[in-house]
Amino acid sequence: MLQGKHDNNWQDELEIGGLDVKDEPFDFDNEIDFITAVDDGIEDVGSAHDFDTSAFEETYIGELARGGDQPVPRISIQVFCERAETAQLMQSASTDRRIAKATVTVSMGGMNAAIDFYQTQAVPNLIIVESTAPSQALLTQLDQLASLCDDGVKVILIGQANDIGLYRELLRRGVSEYLVPPLQPLQIIRAISSLYIDPSKPFLGQTIVFVGAKGGTGSSTVAHNVAWCMAEHARVNTTLVDLDLSFGTTGLDFNVDSANTVAEALEAPERIDDVLLDRLLTRFTERLTLFTAPSVLDKQFDIHQEAYEVLIDGVRRGVPFVVIDMPHVWSDWSKHTLINADEVVIVCEPDLAGLRNAKNIFDQVKSVRANDSLPKIVLNKVGMPKRPEIPVKDFGSAIGAEPILVLPFDPLLFGTAANNGQMVAEVGPQSKCLEGFDYLAASFTGRAPQKKEKTSVFDKLKSLKFGQG
Repeated sequence: MLQGKHDNNWQDELEIGGLDVKDEPFDFDNEIDFITAVDDGIEDVGSAHDFDTSAFEETYIGELARGGDQPVPRISIQVFCERAETAQLMQSASTDRRIAKATVTVSMGGMNAAIDFYQTQAVPNLIIVESTAPSQALLTQLDQLASLCDDGVKVILIGQANDIGLYRELLRRGVSEYLVPPLQPLQIIRAISSLYIDPSKPFLGQTIVFVGAKGGTGSSTVAHNVAWCMAEHARVNTTLVDLDLSFGTTGLDFNVDSANTVAEALEAPERIDDVLLDRLLTRFTERLTLFTAPSVLDKQFDIHQEAYEVLIDGVRRGVPFVVIDMPHVWSDWSKHTLINADEVVIVCEPDLAGLRNAKNIFDQVKSVRANDSLPKIVLNKVGMPKRPEIPVKDFGSAIGAEPILVLPFDPLLFGTAANNGQMVAEVGPQSKCLEGFDYLAASFTGRAPQKKEKTSVFDKLKSLKFGQG
């Protein structure tokens, strides 16, 4: 008999799909220090402070509840398809970043081919088989397949009948999951990963990686301010991780001096657990925690790629959103981190080097993330006096993606914030740059900035009076 996990929420799995959310870019008006929406045919939704909270939360509620995608572990998967469309779907899913650790083999022939194959071959960890046979014939074939399987083998069946009675009978016979076309690659991947989720650690937060197209673009500043807005304005628990071990500025930007840094965790990944993370993380506000980088150059770091993966995975299990501030380097671990993020943000300046590097990063990430959203482009320091700049429209056309956010060159605002160890929201609470950061934070969290309630003198006196009563 097949052994599998019975998932009674099978109909919910069949409805999972990508978010239908339009990213509305912002543009910079050179005549006034203002950020406005680019007129590219997308309906204007107003400023970040005028978002329809209910509409945003309704759109994102499913994604927020699910958190980030669980990666498929190192297992062997064999797929037997009847239709060419299913084989193409499985080939597409097998190249996804979430399933990269697994070994996937796709063959044609459906249930009959699977039965013949396992007469002489060892069974894998997971069998995915497609059958268009009528219900009774399908159950007969399934019994034959079950007789060839070892205990612990999981089976996902792709059929054609959307029948609750058949589904229950399949579960009773040990099928792990039953899916009915039409399907998308992410549905297949999530169905697989759900079978291997650790019951003690079922949640995994979403990762948002910020990387600069070149040095000095302000990628860290953007990452830090967006993380702050996510925590304090969108009011979702967020952790900011600074992976620039030599020159990270999280401690300076937030004016914190922590004796414990991210380097300690990376140097001993085998020790990473909830207790260690609680000790190393710095709680900045009720909803924002920081993983700062070392503030001195007393040692060089040679960290293995797997250590970064273990660290990020550990942080994701404790918070809904993880913002990762990447250094301007290109290596195995940095490429791996970018590719495996839920969202990638490339921060660049409107010059030739920024364009070339941004396009290279954009194309590299896009080529291996067919089932993910495209990297988002943020143009920073636009309108710098006496500097020739590539127009925003031409910049986006050359890359193949309209910038989601264009920030003006404002040395007074950003310089004051940096020197004071404050966020832009604290230095310029009415600034248009803050509006842009709030917009970006809302696009990730699905929550509009929430204004603090104003308290009048009368309210304070009334509160004091009742408190004394």
